[in-house]
Amino acid sequence: MKRVQIGIVLAALVALSSTLFTQQAPMSFFVTSTGPGDGANLGGLEGADAYCQMLAAGVGRGSATWRAYLSQASGFQGPAAINARDRIGTGPWYNANGAMIAANVADLHGDVQRDRNNIRKPTALDENGEEVKGVGDQPNQHDILTGSDSHGRIVGPVGTAAATTCDNWTSNGDGAAIVGHHDRLGGPNASWNSTHSSRGCSQENLVGTGGAGLFYCFAIN
Repeated sequence: MKRVQIGIVLAALVALSSTLFTQQAPMSFFVTSTGPGDGANLGGLEGADAYCQMLAAGVGRGSATWRAYLSQASGFQGPAAINARDRIGTGPWYNANGAMIAANVADLHGDVQRDRNNIRKPTALDENGEEVKGVGDQPNQHDILTGSDSHGRIVGPVGTAAATTCDNWTSNGDGAAIVGHHDRLGGPNASWNSTHSSRGCSQENLVGTGGAGLFYCFAIN
């Protein structure tokens, strides 16, 4: 009888450990599978956040609060500058497959040690768990809108919104936006969040430099 009881207990422990092992953290990071389609006019930060929220809700993660990884430049008469790094929570963040992207804001941006995050083509997945096209794919869509420097902060002095954030994500014509490369390919300075400026803010111009109006989304809770 004791052997039977011991066997039952051991079987239960094995089943429990197997369940715990297979559980994965819920998705808290993704690259948008598509952009809104109006170039870099995302409806400002508010519109971009709502877009992240909508895509997350479509795959069952709408209970979390989502923020777009985008900086906002200050103007001579407002608005206030906002750094992308300051609006995405504290981490850790995981992709749709449960792989950790970064443990915290410092690791995400390499504040203490460079290259501490896990943003690369195989891990920078969209909300559906699919890879985003990059160098070598047709079409290449590795340009990810950020408007930020490599530390996740707005670039330039007051009044540079048109040149770095497509007028704070409201322009689909003139201007430019800083983009990163999610695959970290394409030039010696291929950073995930700050590689080069776009040719313009229209959908056509974003596509022309290897983008599609995509951006990063992070859950803050």
